[in-house]
Amino acid sequence: SPNRREEPFACCAKLGIRAQLSSPLSPLQSEEMPEGAARFCVGHEETAAVDMAESYVKKLCTTLMDAVTDRDPQVQEQICSALCALGEAQPGETLRACERYLQRHEKLAHPYRAMILKAVEAVVRSHISNLDKDMARAIILLASSEMTKAKDLVPDWQQAASSVLVAVGMRFINAVMEELLSRFQPGLLPHHFVVQTLASLAASNVFGMVPFLTSILSTMLPMLPMAKQDVTRVVFCSALRHFSESTLEYLANLDQAPDPTVRKDTFSSEIFSAYDVLFNHWLQSREAKLRLAVVEALGPMSHLLPNERLEEQLPRLIPGVLALYKKHAETFHVSKSLGQILEAAVNVGSRTLEIQLDALLAALHAQICVPVELSSPLVVSNQKEVLRCFTVLACFAPDRLLAFLLPKLDTNNERVRVGSLQVLRHIINSAAAQMEVRKLFILSSMRHPLLDTNNKVAVTGAQAGPVQGHLLPPMGAGAPAPYSQCRRPGYSEHPPKRQGLGSEDLPADSVRAISISTLYLISTTVDRMSDVLWPYLLEFLTPVQFTGALTPLCRSLAHLALKRQEAGADAFLSQYEASANLPSPYAITARLLVVSSDPYVGDGRGAASLRLLHVLHQRIHPLLGPRWETTIPRLVQHLDECTEETLSRKEWEEKLLMFLRDTLAVVSDNTWVSQLSLEMCKQLPCYNGMPQEKNFLYKCIGTTLGAASSKEVVRKHLQELLETARYQEEAEHEGLACCFGICAISHLDDALAQLEDFVRSDVFRKSVGILSIFKDRSESEVEKVKGTLILCYGHVAAQAPRELVLARVEADILRNMFQYFSTKDPALKLCLVQSVCMVSQAICGSAQAGAFHFSWKAELVAHMMEFIRAEPLDSLRTPLRKMAMVACTLLVSLEPPLEEQMRAEVTHGCLHSVMALLPEPEGEDASDRKALYLDTVHALEDLLTSLLHRNMTPQGLQIMVEHLNPWIKSPRSHERERALGVSACLLRYFLEHLHVSALVPFHNLGLLVGLFSPRCADLWPATRQEAVGCIYSLLYLQLGYEGFARDYRDDVAEQLLALRDSLVHPDLSVLFHTCHSIAQIIGKRLPPDQLISLLLTIFEALGDPDKNCSHAATVMINCLLKARENILQERRGIVWPWWLGSL
Repeated sequence: SPNRREEPFACCAKLGIRAQLSSPLSPLQSEEMPEGAARFCVGHEETAAVDMAESYVKKLCTTLMDAVTDRDPQVQEQICSALCALGEAQPGETLRACERYLQRHEKLAHPYRAMILKAVEAVVRSHISNLDKDMARAIILLASSEMTKAKDLVPDWQQAASSVLVAVGMRFINAVMEELLSRFQPGLLPHHFVVQTLASLAASNVFGMVPFLTSILSTMLPMLPMAKQDVTRVVFCSALRHFSESTLEYLANLDQAPDPTVRKDTFSSEIFSAYDVLFNHWLQSREAKLRLAVVEALGPMSHLLPNERLEEQLPRLIPGVLALYKKHAETFHVSKSLGQILEAAVNVGSRTLEIQLDALLAALHAQICVPVELSSPLVVSNQKEVLRCFTVLACFAPDRLLAFLLPKLDTNNERVRVGSLQVLRHIINSAAAQMEVRKLFILSSMRHPLLDTNNKVAVTGAQAGPVQGHLLPPMGAGAPAPYSQCRRPGYSEHPPKRQGLGSEDLPADSVRAISISTLYLISTTVDRMSDVLWPYLLEFLTPVQFTGALTPLCRSLAHLALKRQEAGADAFLSQYEASANLPSPYAITARLLVVSSDPYVGDGRGAASLRLLHVLHQRIHPLLGPRWETTIPRLVQHLDECTEETLSRKEWEEKLLMFLRDTLAVVSDNTWVSQLSLEMCKQLPCYNGMPQEKNFLYKCIGTTLGAASSKEVVRKHLQELLETARYQEEAEHEGLACCFGICAISHLDDALAQLEDFVRSDVFRKSVGILSIFKDRSESEVEKVKGTLILCYGHVAAQAPRELVLARVEADILRNMFQYFSTKDPALKLCLVQSVCMVSQAICGSAQAGAFHFSWKAELVAHMMEFIRAEPLDSLRTPLRKMAMVACTLLVSLEPPLEEQMRAEVTHGCLHSVMALLPEPEGEDASDRKALYLDTVHALEDLLTSLLHRNMTPQGLQIMVEHLNPWIKSPRSHERERALGVSACLLRYFLEHLHVSALVPFHNLGLLVGLFSPRCADLWPATRQEAVGCIYSLLYLQLGYEGFARDYRDDVAEQLLALRDSLVHPDLSVLFHTCHSIAQIIGKRLPPDQLISLLLTIFEALGDPDKNCSHAATVMINCLLKARENILQERRGIVWPWWLGSL
């Protein structure tokens, strides 16, 4: 197989190296011989070992080259790699073996000869410094013969041989040139690859080749008219291009050249003669490849033309090159050559070039306006060469160039405007000296492009921003490009993907992204921009439409602020009153704090905003300096340590609110606090449509009002918040409620009084509640107002000091909530339930909760049960059912205890509401519905365990199981599964909280075990496993009542765990065998006095509709009868009559 064939070749090099490392004599042999004999033997053996190694390498190379004809390309590649590796160990022998092999195998096909030649080239390049003259001469002759053996072109083979000559020529240039010149005779067209090799040598060994160029050119010139085939002409053009480039490089580095007397005019006459043939004859060819080869050569050749000849040729040369733009789609080579010609013309001080300027500018501008596709490297490279041409012209005739470019900025053509801006941006950088004196002229022409509404033009103008910044006069001349483009409409938190200017559809986000990136570049790199940007950029900080630019904006402002502080500038934020456009310190504080609540959007705006706040701390308030020096770096460090996925939003918001509370405490100035709260309230409408930021701003307002000492200020702001809130947006309900709750921490009476006033206002004066400021609102909107107020009461109860809230729960909070419990609106119901939960939690959290008599407890539980009963049983779509059970759970724990009938109604009603739910069908939101269902079941389990906690006795457990009994025996599998799961949860809770002060019997153990035992064979595997878990808990409960410690583990009971795992997917025989084993365990651990009740309970399962369960009951009864026969004989008067009656 191919893989097996590759292995030996991959190891050949290692074998050769091992042969080389073999020791001629062992140490023992040399020690035993006399000194003279040892030296003789060692020398003889070393010579023999070297000969053996060389012979081995030769054979190995021959074997490898014999296998090069393998058809598998991977094998061929391995052979070449092995030859190269052998060449690294034994270069001389490997090269000699390759040379002899090619000479002896004349009929070896050229693809395989090319492979061997490539290996030779690799070895030569690696060991050129160690190559001796004889080997070099042999390799030269071999490569020359291989290259010219075939008269026709065989590119792979001949190129490989040519590359060998070029590699040897890096050191033995004279020997290589001697061989090549012998095949480059006057009057005869040379072999194609002889010319190409001369060109490659000129490119690779400049100092070695240039001395030969005079004789080469003198021989070549007469050959040019003889070349009739296009392919021959192309190779001559390539050679002339490389000869010219080598000459120019030689002349540019005369201090390192072997012959520093060489001058440009040494080659001028020959180059002009060649130029005449190329330009006047070959450039007119119809073959595109030849035309491009000619124009590529003309560029470097123009630098070697005599000055007067170049000046004479320019009127024909430039139009001739420009004409090629219309003949070729790929114009990179044309533009590159044109740039070289223009440089040559400028270097000689050409006067005729000015006459060509109009045509040049028009042609070059047309090229720059061609859309650039980043996926096409030649198109991108062409644009770079065109810009290079513009640089040459900008240095030669800057006024003519600007007079041509600047009027085009006002044209209606988008591509013309974009192209002109690109050129302008480039020449400002590349021809800085010429543009500096014309800066006012340029800036005055840039006004319209900066305000352009076209996205592509705007992007290019924005990218010119840093350049304009350098051109600005010392006191500034208006804002550069990016700042005007920051005003573009639209808002996006996520930066768009980068696109080229050639894209047909450039979104506004791209313009904004480029503009805001340029913003930071200008503010940090252009020294003169500080006075221009500092007052101007502050205007962009608070308007919400610029949120997408906040991160670079904050970074720029922070940099500028630090720079001004270092310079000792005092006009920082103190001038905000003098200018209506500059934001106040309160506005800056509120804005930066709010945007920090979502810290990772917009490329990390949270950290940028906090750092800016840190820089401005002394100007926000004089007292904040020392405190913010420690608190803000901690916040930024927390962001650095987290990611968007790992950061807890709730925890982060609490950190920010703690930072705000700390700030307000340090300032401790009621006027300052009032101004800050006023500014926060003003900013609320700005965040409409941004619920997360707006909700956090509500929390900030509540925190700030909590620090205010003026009750009038607090009441006024709370009233305004209630009147101006957007109640139709559900996301805002929570924010307003949180605001009231946080404010109530310090102003409980004021918050309750303001809510009371609002409840008594015109909004709720009539039943429909549509009066006063709400007269235009529908009844559904008024329901939303009610829901928000109810949430406010809940948050006030949850946040207010515990020692104060108990006295106001019933009189001030619940009294205003109770009038809405008759509602049918689901949203209002949910608000009521949430508030009841918060009120209950507040009472539970109070130190006086045990002594508090909650007189409205039973009524609240009754309302919660009404909500639960009203929920449909065919679906589970809202969390109302779950939240109502959570509320009942909290209420059950309060005093006084519920009456027995109420407890029974709660247990029965909640079980029915969950157990009877139909299984949810699969769908798109199946995962969300499943999560809601699991949360609801957990809420039910918590409620039942709280009820059980009130009566932690066997009788209390029996009552709970009796409520579950109908569902345990239900004919519907999903109901049985749910009931067994809840039963298992109750038994685990009872076991975990079991506290036996005296040894008492667990009198209903047999009844409970008998109820769960037959379910071990239920149709559903989950039900079977839960049933075994219930029996496991019951047996340990019995052990607990017998006095065993809670951590005691019984070997017999522990066997149930292994049996439970075997009930997942067993066949019927395994299933009933497992039931038999479970019955044996029960029989061993059940007290004798519980056996009768156990059997009587299992007897009832004989008629179970699930045939598996009835069969399992038979198996278990049979097992128990055999295991406890003696006890049953004593009580047969009780068992047999009942059993016969059952049958």
